[in-house]
Amino acid sequence: MRFKLLSVVAGLGLALAGLQSAQAQAPAQPIKFALCYDLSKSYGFVTPQVSQAVRDYAQILNQKGGIEGHPIEILVQDHGNEPQRGIECYEKMKREGAIAFDFLSTPVSRAVLPRAMADGNVMMQSFVGRGDAVDGDVFKWIFPIGPTYWGQMANNIQYLKTKSGGNLKGVKIAFIYPDYPFGQEPIGVLKTLAAKEGFELQLVPNPMPGNDQAAAWTQIRRFNPDWVLSWNLANMHVVASREMKRNGIPMDKYISVNWLNEVDLANIGLENAKGLKRGTNVVGGQSHPLMQQIIKDLYEKGKGSGDRKHLSDIYYNTGLAIYASVFEGARLAIKQNGWPITPDKMKRGLESLKNFDAEDLIAPVTVTAKDHGGGGKTRIDMWDGAKWVPQTDWFSAYNDVVQEIVKKESGEFAKSKP
Repeated sequence: MRFKLLSVVAGLGLALAGLQSAQAQAPAQPIKFALCYDLSKSYGFVTPQVSQAVRDYAQILNQKGGIEGHPIEILVQDHGNEPQRGIECYEKMKREGAIAFDFLSTPVSRAVLPRAMADGNVMMQSFVGRGDAVDGDVFKWIFPIGPTYWGQMANNIQYLKTKSGGNLKGVKIAFIYPDYPFGQEPIGVLKTLAAKEGFELQLVPNPMPGNDQAAAWTQIRRFNPDWVLSWNLANMHVVASREMKRNGIPMDKYISVNWLNEVDLANIGLENAKGLKRGTNVVGGQSHPLMQQIIKDLYEKGKGSGDRKHLSDIYYNTGLAIYASVFEGARLAIKQNGWPITPDKMKRGLESLKNFDAEDLIAPVTVTAKDHGGGGKTRIDMWDGAKWVPQTDWFSAYNDVVQEIVKKESGEFAKSKP
């Protein structure tokens, strides 16, 4: 009997040893990230560069062993900027095991958000979507890391206040925007700050797709503003530049949302764009160490994920910036709480980001369970005819005002939940 027992134990030992050996030799399970993007309609001016950057970044990390030994898998699908297709993409990627979801569209993000919240899934919302989602107490699974449109607009107003000697009373500010959710997003902040600071505000909605802005700029000319804040996108900037010239409005009065890139500048004309300003979220150019590594290890070896010309586009850098935070959040999740990674662990990983700036690619962000935005800093850059010149350091302004609006809006969202 003793001999039999020892034989059984020995057999079990060999079986366990074999199982452990097989497990050790098996490839590590991947970490999947879902990019449900508009690749075919309204956001085709930015999504190819962003998704290319994310895939390149994943390649670089995978060459180094992935994230804590686990390879990165990027899942990409088109939603055409249609909320229902965005929901369908979310459901599909959920079945495929994605640990985080990204939609890069304000209307689609707004549509999917309630499902992600109900499911307890991490949804990234950097540089798009509803501004009150920074409230981690209410939007526990939503991460708009970086400046929201609300924060960016508040920072723009602070810049104009500084340019006006610290007093905006009587200053005339026009706001031109595409008349749909993205363009409408910062209006509440603008109205609040107009009442607080005493500047005269004119709202100038422009019907999509924004190719005919003649009436809008005639209205702006009659208003005779000191400044024009623009939430235009892509070719809308080019149309706006022509209308500004026709109406005798100097380019140096124009301050764009962050969605203005090198293609837009070329189409406006590098000299014609001189003096144009932009609220900026990320550092452009190819001097960043990660960009240099991508060029050396991927594009010089023919391994890049797309057209090399996109590496000169600030939207490529935007993709790197967004996913620097995402990948670091995943690393912290595994390092702090072990494998397997779960939505809750991913959430806690992102909430552990502290003074994270991706080696000076973005303003430092500190994300907590209460603050899913990380600080909301931007800077103002000006095109001098040949290059972008920073007009400010990274800064955030009117944090109390923005936070008050955040709490009001997030509170209303919380009340509306079933």
